Amino acid sequence: MEKRITMAHGSGGRATQRLIEEIFAPRFRNAVLARMNDAALLEVEGGRLALATDGHVVSPLFFPGGDIGRIAICGTVNDLAMMGARPRWLTLSFVLEEGLPLADLERIADSMAQAAEEAGVQIVAGDTKVVERGHGDGLYVSAAGVGIVPPGVEVEAANARPGDLLLINGPVGNHGITLMLRREGLHFDAPLESDAAPLNHIVAALLEAAPHTHTLRDATRGGLATALNEIAQTAEVGIVVEEAAVPVDEAVRGACGLLGLDPLYVANEGVFVAFVPAEEAEAALAAMRAHPLGRRAQCIGRVVADHPGQVVLATALGAERILPPLSGNLLPRIC
Repeated sequence: MEKRITMAHGSGGRATQRLIEEIFAPRFRNAVLARMNDAALLEVEGGRLALATDGHVVSPLFFPGGDIGRIAICGTVNDLAMMGARPRWLTLSFVLEEGLPLADLERIADSMAQAAEEAGVQIVAGDTKVVERGHGDGLYVSAAGVGIVPPGVEVEAANARPGDLLLINGPVGNHGITLMLRREGLHFDAPLESDAAPLNHIVAALLEAAPHTHTLRDATRGGLATALNEIAQTAEVGIVVEEAAVPVDEAVRGACGLLGLDPLYVANEGVFVAFVPAEEAEAALAAMRAHPLGRRAQCIGRVVADHPGQVVLATALGAERILPPLSGNLLPRIC
């Protein structure tokens, strides 16, 4: 049978990785792309730039804690921040569907302007296209961003090394569960909202406290488990995660239990992990906890030389099991 794109190809898990490895990487091969970071590191006269691009097809367009516009800004800013860059400029491309209420577009534009102000970035160029009714699902947004990498910052996926401690800035799963509950019309007594936020300021504080941080990664599509597998495979190291140390809000845990989901695979928009040398971990945690987006920062694991390319979960019951990347499609149209 003829192979075709499925929704699983947008999950951020194994199907997405195969799409990149089999279709895009062989055709666009170059030394910058081969590093497979969240953003490209570009050597320019006088320094280094980070360049990121991101497409957004979120459904629904509006949800508690954000909307497609806020995610477009935060997602692109965060991709730059994960390279240790200071985000400076963004460009935006809108695909609008015929019939989209102008009031919705104005609301999204206001949200984008607010998120850009929070991040301290400028929106400096853009483009708009319109498609016929029924062909665009309201609105799609693509964003590209440029940031400046300070001298001495060497943050890449391949830099994680045995002995590093694994730090996380906050609880996982809020974004994905919020969107799923909104789509399904489910309600919980405990309020839930997306964690969408620009992470560049907390990352800057972290890097000042722990200048030898090796790797940063935001846990978006595919959740924390998939992000850690990407790092383990790229750096060819093993990772051990302490299940009991991973922060999860009780409302998210309850919703995951009801829906049969694992919060470690649920998408986030304001959560990142940092691979920090053990001697700098205490200072890094203090800097993260001093920031509003890091008050619940925790050390959740470590990098080891054993089982390179794999992530092992040390469970609360004292057992260990392999934590693979996401397989299939947990929740489409999440970012």
